[in-house]
Amino acid sequence: MRYPQGRARRGAFLSALLGAGLLAALPAAAQSTAYPLTVENCGQTLTFPAAPRNVVTIGQAATETLYALGVGENMAGTSLWFNAVLPEFAAQNDRVPRLDNNAPSFESVINKRPGLVATQFEWMIGAQGVVGTRPQFHELGVPTYIMPSDCEGKNNLVGADGTRTAPFTTATIYKGIEQLAAVFDRQAAGAKLVADLRAREAAAVARAEALKLTDASAAFWFSSADLDLDPYMAGQKGIPGYMMRTLGLRNVVQSDEEWPTVGWESIARANPSVLVIARMDRRRFPADDVEKKLAFLRADPVTREMTAVREGRIVIIDAHAMQATIRLVGGLEALTEAMAKLRQ
Repeated sequence: MRYPQGRARRGAFLSALLGAGLLAALPAAAQSTAYPLTVENCGQTLTFPAAPRNVVTIGQAATETLYALGVGENMAGTSLWFNAVLPEFAAQNDRVPRLDNNAPSFESVINKRPGLVATQFEWMIGAQGVVGTRPQFHELGVPTYIMPSDCEGKNNLVGADGTRTAPFTTATIYKGIEQLAAVFDRQAAGAKLVADLRAREAAAVARAEALKLTDASAAFWFSSADLDLDPYMAGQKGIPGYMMRTLGLRNVVQSDEEWPTVGWESIARANPSVLVIARMDRRRFPADDVEKKLAFLRADPVTREMTAVREGRIVIIDAHAMQATIRLVGGLEALTEAMAKLRQ
């Protein structure tokens, strides 16, 4: 790892973040949305005559963004959950039906007569939509919104979970917040949320910079289709890749796919300083259970010999904080805190 150059890059990145955070924190008068509002979203032009009602969300990123904007009363259904809802959103969430813990059916979404379907992942309503395609929804007069972080700088037709064509940045998260805030006429709430996240992001990066990590590497394990199969690990250009770059950690996985499968033998040879594993409430696969992940790492003849496993350098982070969501900054903070403790 080329540390002097890496530190310089992180220092420049930090300066940019701090500048953006300070600018975002300046008071500004939020303007009301002038309807009809036109929004460009992932190759589609959407027009909203008014704030949508009966909104259905597919994916926790869209769901919790709308809760953070305070528009739970506009929502008619949620789906595709990885972790329990944040406590501050529990009251809003209790009033909204959950259509499915994973992917809902097209019929269950349409039955809510939605004024908008908002999704975290393009593959849910994209060209090969698991739930339905955008044309299918649009033909019924239902606009669809894909969180920009899953389509900008990413090709979702290559790789199981898509392949990044450009490194992920949190700018796409902030863009999604700002666009949805405009759609629902909640610009003040959106501006406050973005300013807070930017400030926390900058603070986490500053703390990581102060740690002066040397030759530190990491690997992120999301889940596995089966514990006997190769795990889904974070690629170079995705969200965990961004977390590692900004905190000065080298990702031992070289793929540009979002979550490629990588053999444990390859990971063990790379011998990352730290293993970061996802904790989730979802139980689609056996490895979704964090305790089963830990048991596997400690028992498998290959993984148990890894330095990170032998020395207990395993960091557990909510799965949703490893994705392009408003929880990502919390993931940065948790990882920075863990790295600080591991250095003690």
